[in-house]
Amino acid sequence: MNAIMTTPEPPELKKFSGLQRAAALLLVLGKEHGAPIWQQLSVDEVKELSATMAQLGRLPSGAVEHLLVQFTSEIHSMASLHGSYETTERLLSEIMPSDKVREVMEDIRGPSGRTMWDKLSNVSETVLASYLKNEYPQTVAVILSKLKPDHAARVLAELPREIGVDVVHRMLRMDTVQKEVIQEVESTLRTEFMTNLSRAQRRDPHESMADVFNCMDRSTEESMLSALDERAPESAERIRALMFTFEDLMNLLPAAIATIVRKADKRSMALALKGAPEEMRELFFSGMTQRAAKLMRDDMASMGPVRARDCEEAQTALVRLAKSLSDSGEIVLVDPRNDDAVIL
Repeated sequence: MNAIMTTPEPPELKKFSGLQRAAALLLVLGKEHGAPIWQQLSVDEVKELSATMAQLGRLPSGAVEHLLVQFTSEIHSMASLHGSYETTERLLSEIMPSDKVREVMEDIRGPSGRTMWDKLSNVSETVLASYLKNEYPQTVAVILSKLKPDHAARVLAELPREIGVDVVHRMLRMDTVQKEVIQEVESTLRTEFMTNLSRAQRRDPHESMADVFNCMDRSTEESMLSALDERAPESAERIRALMFTFEDLMNLLPAAIATIVRKADKRSMALALKGAPEEMRELFFSGMTQRAAKLMRDDMASMGPVRARDCEEAQTALVRLAKSLSDSGEIVLVDPRNDDAVIL
């Protein structure tokens, strides 16, 4: 196959930004060929490209031809096409300002949904309530009024009682909210909440490997990390910092412990606590009713001597359960790297 020849870039194109070139190319492609591309764009991207297109002015035919040839040449030279967050970010960086690229990428990495309120509906009520409890009650009332009733109800149930009652009272007295107020709330949610949420959801290979190590028994974990210390000490240190261990469960909030107690296999939990320090046992007993705690103690006593390996495996199972509940948004884990931060 003959290579597609390219000509020197016309002077008229040298002053065109990446965004202007993209707008010109879409204008040239027209409805028939450009429609599939337009359909993949977000509303904001359509607005931005449309505004740029409307201000392009006259573009000589030579410049138009060069754009098409350049586009065809780039497609022709591709052996294959791989779409990923990284390739998408690289492409957007060539046609948008850096702040816009950052906003788009954080948006698509975050919960799915066309509007901010759709996205919030895909955020766990526990995570959302954890953020909202620090906001002014009137702002919380505005946000909850925009959510679906079932989701708003679950968020209210997660808020401290006094805050929840105050928010309900304000929602009852709330008149039609001005459009400017809604836009300001959306902007705050996007910059303060969704941005942090999407950043928390980014994962690097060390995080994935830490999850793998969390599922190993203690002896295998220690053996592998010791070997990694010799070959890649920085990676070993990073994995250790990212691992969530049985001991880290001590940092969880009472509500998270209660959720784990409710979801865990009772026999496995008794075995895990059998080999745990008394402080850890009391923490889990505090998440049960008095009767359930007594039954758990009786179960542990009736086990008699147990193998340390069996206790460790049961403790690993509790850690896996905690991570699973965190991934689904049912609980929030305290990040062992930072006492003030949380991971989702």
